[in-house]
Amino acid sequence: MLSAQEKEEIEAEFPNYAQKSAVVIEAMKIVQRHRGWVSDESIKDIAELLEMTPAEVDSVASFYNLIFRRPVGRHVILLCDSITCWIMGCERLRERLTARLGIKPGETSADGEFTLLPIVCLGTCDHAPALMIDSDLHRDLDANKVDQILEHYRSRES
Repeated sequence: MLSAQEKEEIEAEFPNYAQKSAVVIEAMKIVQRHRGWVSDESIKDIAELLEMTPAEVDSVASFYNLIFRRPVGRHVILLCDSITCWIMGCERLRERLTARLGIKPGETSADGEFTLLPIVCLGTCDHAPALMIDSDLHRDLDANKVDQILEHYRSRES
């Protein structure tokens, strides 16, 4: 069930769109901001509020790669694997991340802190390789910088 706050935030978007169904991405982003991901139950609740079918909402969720349909870690690492990032060494970054976190792409660390996901492009090819953690973009990376970045996020938890 959507919380009162989630419902209020979604309904506040209605005046910005010609029809309720157009709010679907914003509604999922609101739920994800509150819960960390969008469950099947949330899909049904959003569908009901927006007068859509759950299948319609789910089809949007499955297309939009930044809507998480299963639980993710406290921090989501999006590692760019575009051709430019690949040429500039994103494979070495992936190897460092998987070694440091003990996970493969698509997995969440045992402590629940990090989920590692590939992403096709972060739009910063002139500063490849790159990754994004939550909403923070990190560019011109090498393995040592990745270590520093991970320590920064871990120290924020203390």
